[in-house]
Amino acid sequence: MRYDMVIFDNDGVLVDSEPISNRLLAGYLSELGHPTSYEDSLRDYMGSAMHRIHELVLERTGQRLPADFDTTFHSRVFDAFRRELEPVAGIAATLSGLRADGIPYCVASSGSHERIRVALRKTGLYEFFGEDRIFSSEDVGRGKPAPDLFLHAAKSMGATPEQCAVVEDSPLGVQAAVAAGMDAYGYTAMTQADRLPGALAHFSDMAELRILLSSTHK
Repeated sequence: MRYDMVIFDNDGVLVDSEPISNRLLAGYLSELGHPTSYEDSLRDYMGSAMHRIHELVLERTGQRLPADFDTTFHSRVFDAFRRELEPVAGIAATLSGLRADGIPYCVASSGSHERIRVALRKTGLYEFFGEDRIFSSEDVGRGKPAPDLFLHAAKSMGATPEQCAVVEDSPLGVQAAVAAGMDAYGYTAMTQADRLPGALAHFSDMAELRILLSSTHK
């Protein structure tokens, strides 16, 4: 039996953006007086919506980030994306294969709508999605690990949660997929498999994904 819908995370799954954005986030937080290494950023914020960054900094330090934090950070990230961003290796072939197989798919990301579109356009992946298959945590208010975004994407695409597969590379994303009642597939190019508990399967090469989707779903 095949899935009715495959939901892709964006950052780190469709586009190789995590090294760029976490490098910049660590630098900006450190600049503001909250010392953060690149490794710290990956551990604490990878896969997060912006509100989680604000919440964690406030919880840990008692200080609020500046009102223009999101605007400044996104400006830096978008500039870097336009210079450096590349698609994840093998993702275009994977999307082409799903399209040829007639398996619907979409993207559901903790990032803003603008961030998703900047990334997809720079990497040439926008043509695989278009406007009607892009979903952001901005649509629901609560980002991952809450299941809201994935449930919203499935409902919008006319799919039931139990017939959806989610492709994720962050612990928060896998948690959100499991909470939504969906099968999670953990992409381990940047995240070790033991940090993605709850995933139905793990893989490190996008070429493996279509085989996994057909062989593990019952």
